[in-house]
Amino acid sequence: MLKVLRVSDGGSAPGENVEESLRERGSSDDLDRDVYGLLGLPIDAINFANLLRSMDAAKDASAPFLVSTPNVNFLVKSQTNVDFRESILASDLCLADGMPLIWIAKLLRVPVHERVAGADLFVKLKSTVRAGRPLKIFLLGGAEGAAERVRTKLNSEKCGLECVGALNPGFGTVEQTSSQGIIDAINASGADLLALFFGAEKAQQWLIYNHHRLLPPIRAQFGATINFEAGTVKRAPQLLRSTGFEWLWRIKEEPYLWRRYWNDGKALLRLLVTCVLPLAITARRANANFLTIEAAADPSSVTLRLSGSATVDHIDQAIDQFRAALATSKQIIVDLAHTDGIDPRFFGLLLMVRKCLASRGKKLVFAGMSPEVRRMFSLNRFDYLLSP
Repeated sequence: MLKVLRVSDGGSAPGENVEESLRERGSSDDLDRDVYGLLGLPIDAINFANLLRSMDAAKDASAPFLVSTPNVNFLVKSQTNVDFRESILASDLCLADGMPLIWIAKLLRVPVHERVAGADLFVKLKSTVRAGRPLKIFLLGGAEGAAERVRTKLNSEKCGLECVGALNPGFGTVEQTSSQGIIDAINASGADLLALFFGAEKAQQWLIYNHHRLLPPIRAQFGATINFEAGTVKRAPQLLRSTGFEWLWRIKEEPYLWRRYWNDGKALLRLLVTCVLPLAITARRANANFLTIEAAADPSSVTLRLSGSATVDHIDQAIDQFRAALATSKQIIVDLAHTDGIDPRFFGLLLMVRKCLASRGKKLVFAGMSPEVRRMFSLNRFDYLLSP
């Protein structure tokens, strides 16, 4: 059971007019996302059906909607590349694109059961027939001529995608591939979806760099999908994809990838031994217990004192309290002095609170860290949240 105690500063209670306050800011707070913290990254527990509905809603609302597709390469790079990690944290949805992430989620009792790969998403978008008109897509990047071939292919068959533009900006820097001419071509196309076919780091950086210049509401990087669709590279058979051995096929098709898979595999093994296995043992011993949240406000901040187990069992009530604190527009301090456990779902909530605060130029601050709680942050690879 979760108990809530509130200590007011004499003004309005934190929970008053929450929805109205958020509406006035003109943006969602993301706290309702079913998102889990997995080794430093947010991963949404979402299936294809709900993903397609979310994309259609973003299209109808004409609201920026950034989709990221973390796989092992994302996971490994995010451990050392802060800007890359922040681009993932800024996303509106993070899909588990890689069977190793599904296996890790299973070990940690995280309910992410379905791999949502970028290539599979592209196929789903093609096969989804919408009332009215197809989803308009702009293709950016890929090898020379690949985007044009895919454009011709899409527009020659009746499917759920209509290609309204294709462009290969070359191999320049993010700044060089973000010229006004390129942005104008994308915006003039009337696309609903901007699909990038750059490398992971460059694609994420490009999308963040041009976030406020782009008009297509849905933005996502699809990596090697352009090669599969253009027919220049064959995708692995379904059996290999479902068993997690797609990488072997990729090396057969593109031998230069062996070094990346070798380095990523070594880094993943270290994470499994040093983080995942200890967390898996802890998860099986965990007791949900209770959670008490006490909110204390002063003129500049709201402190939420958590006592007990910060777990999925108490997430709905915790969301209410964090949302109430956000509605005050004050600094939020989370006091964990009496917290005896934090699970991946609660880390996901903390990431969403942090994201909302960051959009307002504020930071999420933690206090009262015991050595055990600090170890939980470290094992889950969220110790960066504790940085000043």
